[in-house]
Amino acid sequence: MSRSRPEASLRGRLAANPSRRAFLGAAMVLAGIASLPAQAQQTIKIGVPVGLSGANSVVAPSVVQSAELAVEEINAAGGVLGKKLELVVADDGSGAAGAQKAFDQLVFRDKVNVLISMETSAARNAGLPIVSRGKVPFIYTSFYEGRSCNKYLYVDAWVPDQQVAPIVDHFMDKKSAKTFFLVGSDYAFGRGMLEFSRKYIESRGGKILGEEYAPMDATDWTPIISKIRSANPDALITSTAGGAPNVTLTKQLRAAGIDKLYGNLAVDEGTAKSMGADAAGIYISASYLTSIDSAENKTFLAAMGKKFGTGLKTPNDLSVPQYEAVYLYKAAVEKAGGTDAEKVIDVLDDVSYKGPRGVIQMSKQRHAPLTMYLGQVKPDGSVEVIASFANVDPGDQCPNLK
Repeated sequence: MSRSRPEASLRGRLAANPSRRAFLGAAMVLAGIASLPAQAQQTIKIGVPVGLSGANSVVAPSVVQSAELAVEEINAAGGVLGKKLELVVADDGSGAAGAQKAFDQLVFRDKVNVLISMETSAARNAGLPIVSRGKVPFIYTSFYEGRSCNKYLYVDAWVPDQQVAPIVDHFMDKKSAKTFFLVGSDYAFGRGMLEFSRKYIESRGGKILGEEYAPMDATDWTPIISKIRSANPDALITSTAGGAPNVTLTKQLRAAGIDKLYGNLAVDEGTAKSMGADAAGIYISASYLTSIDSAENKTFLAAMGKKFGTGLKTPNDLSVPQYEAVYLYKAAVEKAGGTDAEKVIDVLDDVSYKGPRGVIQMSKQRHAPLTMYLGQVKPDGSVEVIASFANVDPGDQCPNLK
C-alpha cells in the first residue's frame, strides 16, 4: 500500500531538515507527558491526617496500621473500579495549627480523593474549612463530642449519645453512685463530652461535686487531684484528649491513691494496655473491643497479626473505625461509579460494611448506629465485657444538614 501524499511530504521535509525533526520530536514527547495525568491516574489517593506527634501519638500508629491493612486487602482483591488505593499520611501534630498544614498539603498538593482519619476535635475543626474549600469527602473515624456538621463530613465512630449512658447507668444502678467529679481536657472534645455527661447525670438525680479542665497537653494533674480528694465523690468521670493525657492522668491518680469508681470516656483498649497495671479497674464504653466474638473480628485480628507481627499495635476503638471506613469509601466509589466527590457524598449514607464491629452504615444524619460495649480493664490490660447494647442510635446530630 502506498503512503498518502501528505504523509510522504512530511517525511521528506523532516529528512531534509534535522532541526525541524528534533523540534517536532520534542513537541510530541511534551504532548505525551501532558496527556499522562488522564492516562496514568491509576490510583485512588486516601489522605490520612493524624497525630503522629502530640497528644494522639500514643494511638496514631494503630490507626495507620489499620488503614494499611485495609488498603493492602483491597488492592490484593483487584482494587476499586480497577484502580489501586494509595495511602498518603500527614502528621497533624494533634492540634489546630498542624492540622491546617496537613489538610492543606493533602487536599491541594497531594490532591487526595478522600480524607479518612481519627483526630483530636481541635484538629478536625481546623481542617474542616479546608475540606469545604477543596470539596473532598472526609470520613472522620474518631469518637468525639458530637454535632460536627459539614457537607463533606461523615462519621463512623461513637458520640456521647451512644457512649455516656452505659457507664453512668452502671455506676448509679449497680454501684449506687450518687456523686460525681468530672475531669477533662480544655478543648471541644473534653468540654463537649463532660457537658453531655453532666446533664445526663443530673437528669438521673446524680450530683456533680466538681468539674475541672486542664490544657490538652497537660502533664501535671496535681492541683485537680487535690480537688478530687477534697470533694470525695462516689465516682470519677474523665474525658481527656485521646492518648498521652489519659496515661499521665491515670498514673498520677493511682500514685495519689485515688481509688474511686473510674469511668474514662476517652481511653481506648490500646492506650489502656500501655498504662499497665495503672489501668486496672477503669470502666470504658466502646464500640470495639478485641474480645468481640465474631468471624469478622477474628479474621481481622488474624490478618493484623500476620501483617505486623511483633510490631502490631493493639487494635482499638480508634483504629478499627479507620479500617472499616476505607471499606465504606470503597463501597461508595463503586456505587457512585467513580471518585467524583459530589457523587460519593450522595451515596456514603447508603452503603454499609460488615467488619470487626458488625454492620456499619452512616445512615443517621451522617453518623452510624453502633453496638456499644461496657467493659472494665483487667490487670493484664485486657477488657472484660460487662454488657452490650445493640444498635444504639446516635441521636440528632445534623438534622438540618443538606
